[in-house]
Amino acid sequence: MRGSAAKISTMHSPRPAPGTPPARRLTPVRTCAALAVLSAVLLVLVAVSWSPLMSLDRTVANGLHDWAVDEPGLVRLNRLLTDWVWDPWTMRALLAVAVVWLLVRREWLLATWVAVTSAVGTFVQQGLKAAVGRERPQWPDPVDSAHYAAFPSGHSMTATVSLILLLWLLGRHLAEGRWWRWGLAAAVVSVVGVGFTRLFLGVHWLSDVVGGTLIGACWAAVSIIAYERVVLNRKR
Repeated sequence: MRGSAAKISTMHSPRPAPGTPPARRLTPVRTCAALAVLSAVLLVLVAVSWSPLMSLDRTVANGLHDWAVDEPGLVRLNRLLTDWVWDPWTMRALLAVAVVWLLVRREWLLATWVAVTSAVGTFVQQGLKAAVGRERPQWPDPVDSAHYAAFPSGHSMTATVSLILLLWLLGRHLAEGRWWRWGLAAAVVSVVGVGFTRLFLGVHWLSDVVGGTLIGACWAAVSIIAYERVVLNRKR
């Protein structure tokens, strides 16, 4: 009886129509589209200086700056993290190591793809900074300094692009087990951490950091989807 019941249950369970792609295959594209929309909306709001957003930026900046002024030890720690551990050049160096490793494995196209993605990401970042021309926070008692325009945060965008690419390569060449989960945890901590350091040191607004993260994630996703769907499909 149990066997008959199981067979009937199997016969009547709904099955996807032939040729219907699995929903998970649509997830990367939908995620990329969502990131693009959010990035565009935030970019417009910053460009037009939308009052509620500007007020939120100022409130967060004032609160963190007051904290930083009272905690010189935390300032030194955050400067160490932002200038060395999560500096854009550190992120690019990690990606360069991965590119060299791919070259050693003779994966020429993938190595070139990753390098170009990183370079174009930097170009986009600098172009947006010049186009938006947003001023950085100004303080009578600054705890750190930074130059050039504020939006988007270069530290946040570079870290996001670099770490997503590294996670992608890790997933392609290693089983998505313990090492990948550790890598994901480190990437999340790093993206959040680098954003916090820029805010704590008073050199960026909250929307700069969020914008850098969103735009960086969107660009990395576009590059990965293009490689997976265009390059790999041609090879097949």
